[in-house]
Amino acid sequence: MRKTAALILIPVLAAMLAGCGQRASLAVKQGEQLPPAPYGRGVQPKPGELLNPPTLAIPERSVELRTRSEAREDDPYDLPPPE
Repeated sequence: MRKTAALILIPVLAAMLAGCGQRASLAVKQGEQLPPAPYGRGVQPKPGELLNPPTLAIPERSVELRTRSEAREDDPYDLPPPE
């Protein structure tokens, strides 16, 4: 009986939890204000601008990925632990 109730209750709770997300656009609460403008910037950014990270915050990958297995080079710092 408990297993049957759990099998029914878990998907129902998951569906309820999935439906509680906010769909409205973000806005500043009444009586609150945005954080101060970043140093050196004269204009305070709008809420939407704060959600878009600058290009420097998302750098491109500069490491070439390996496409096949290769033997590792000798690592002079791979030492056994001290006793």
